[in-house]
Amino acid sequence: MFKKKQQGEKDAALSPGTAAQKKGVKPFLKRNWKRIAAGAAVVAVAAVLFLPKNNAVPTAGSVNYVQTNPQRRDITNVFSDSGTIMAANTYEVRPLVRGTVLTADFEEGDVVQAGDVLYTIDSSDAANSVERAQLSANQAERSYEDAVNAAYVRSDIGGTVVSVKVAPGDVVTAGQEVATVRDDGTVLLTVDFPAADAAAFGPGQAALVTLDGTYETVTGTIRSVSGADTLSEGNMLVRQVTIAVPNAGALTSAQAATASVNGVSALGSAHFAYQKEQTLTAAAGGTVAALCVQPGARVAAGGQVVQLTSDSLTRQLEQAADNLRSAQLSVEDAENTLENYTITAPISGTIIQKNVQAGETAGSDSASGSATPMCIIHDLRYLEMTLNVDELQILSMQVGQDVRITADAVPDKTFEGVVTNVSSNGTTTAGTTTYPVTIRIDDYGELLPGMNATAEIEVESADNALSIPNGAVIRGNYVLITADSPSAAGADPAMTAPEGYVYVKVTTGVSDNDYIEVTSGLTEADTVAYEASAPFDFGYAQPGMTVTVAGG
Repeated sequence: MFKKKQQGEKDAALSPGTAAQKKGVKPFLKRNWKRIAAGAAVVAVAAVLFLPKNNAVPTAGSVNYVQTNPQRRDITNVFSDSGTIMAANTYEVRPLVRGTVLTADFEEGDVVQAGDVLYTIDSSDAANSVERAQLSANQAERSYEDAVNAAYVRSDIGGTVVSVKVAPGDVVTAGQEVATVRDDGTVLLTVDFPAADAAAFGPGQAALVTLDGTYETVTGTIRSVSGADTLSEGNMLVRQVTIAVPNAGALTSAQAATASVNGVSALGSAHFAYQKEQTLTAAAGGTVAALCVQPGARVAAGGQVVQLTSDSLTRQLEQAADNLRSAQLSVEDAENTLENYTITAPISGTIIQKNVQAGETAGSDSASGSATPMCIIHDLRYLEMTLNVDELQILSMQVGQDVRITADAVPDKTFEGVVTNVSSNGTTTAGTTTYPVTIRIDDYGELLPGMNATAEIEVESADNALSIPNGAVIRGNYVLITADSPSAAGADPAMTAPEGYVYVKVTTGVSDNDYIEVTSGLTEADTVAYEASAPFDFGYAQPGMTVTVAGG
């Protein structure tokens, strides 16, 4: 609680006939309960003194007053409350899976870093699940690729598209020929050589090829030599030699040529042959959506030649895509589950409790999981405590305010803290709303989480302030002074005062447990009077200043 409230709250509590008066009653009573209790016997007399003339009720009796002069002093308004010291962050490590703990290489008191391995749990079953999920994903991926390929007619060889037998919009059936692709980048010439000479030839050996008709020569290389001798039409033993000739596009199967190797000439000429040629057929029926290449264009091995479309192909592709994605998610789930068998520190901190050892079983068969944490980690980089501040005092709290902290468990020591958060999320209980205020303690020494501590926050202060005892200020911020005081000239005629006294209106400022600052309405030369039963510092009053006033 506040030792004394701010001036704004005091003004609100002391102003008569306003809503602010009602809001200030509680702190006023809380601050002056001793004076009120001691003065209960003179309530009737005080009421007569405090009421305006037109409302005053005469009464019999006497009231003892103490007289004093306003003096200058330093006043500090301090908020004080108790709370429990807590770690900056606390984390309870709980298992997400069930199994036998294989390793737990840490002990209570050890400092760990976020990501450090705390426990490993037997994960053999989980590893098998990951492998099975991956196999299913591989199968789904191949099925998807097949579904994609089913919509295209592709060439198995690289070469030139010799012909395309369909056009966009045509309907084709499975197995129908749609195009021809020829590998004519290299042409082959197979001719007979004398067997005795050809026996010395080998693959890769250079050959000179002479074209029939033009007698143009090109260079080729021996691709193969037959291994057996055959008898030619001229009854000579010969061997067939196949020569590969690079083709820039001019050589066709209609062109004939002869060849020579190391000066040995072939026994005749032959026509060039293409080394590869493929007739492409549709693997599935459908409508030709597009021609991916035009006749005469070159296509790479595996290249798309014709695209087909149909409802069945579309459904097949969509289903394959869904199956692949489902299989991939299964792999991710299995891998995530596998990761749960290795438990790492979620925060950096100190192990304060270790509940599960290696060899024990972690986890629970119940849906709610394990009731007991495997271990507890405290982040002890700094400590915190939270105060619940009353709604009448919360506006005095600000982030950055210094805090003095003491704890009975650590006697004769004071620790420094700072306000780090003033929450606007209040909690109302029994008609009173409180707001949490968080305090951070960096240099906490011997303080430990769980200790009870008292926090004091300097809310406001005034140096060399003109001050009077708290009990001298009555409702409406009136002060009773002697009629010969300099400030008596500003007396309020509506207030009835005892003989020899007048009431003056003052403006107050900072207050503490004993004194309140007066910012206007009084001077140091004034003589202030207040009830002897009101709490005050006897060292502040002057001897012989007690007077007795009879009646009202």
